[in-house]
Amino acid sequence: MKVVWLALLALTLGGCASVSDIEQSHETMDVISGKTPKEYSACLAQRLEGSRAPLMIEEYKSGYRVIVPQKLSSKPDAVILVSDRSGGSAIKVHESMNNLPLRSHTVRNAATACISG
Repeated sequence: MKVVWLALLALTLGGCASVSDIEQSHETMDVISGKTPKEYSACLAQRLEGSRAPLMIEEYKSGYRVIVPQKLSSKPDAVILVSDRSGGSAIKVHESMNNLPLRSHTVRNAATACISG
């Protein structure tokens, strides 16, 4: 029972993170892709549509910053930085509750699936 309460408390506190807070957290994924930043960002939007509000995709440095909202609110759940690099993209995924083992892996699964293919 204590585990359930701790998980609920973590979810409640984790929902208060801002985009800049999430960006400053340690990345949960740091990979490269053969897709351009535009192609990769479009793939993410397609994979995550229907499970949450639409993603906010904005131009950022030499690529895009993709802000993924939480499933049940418009607060940010993850920030994905997609930078242009020769022959593709460099991707860094930052999640709001990156140290909670019981978190949903929807964002990470979508980010992984969009690397190739």
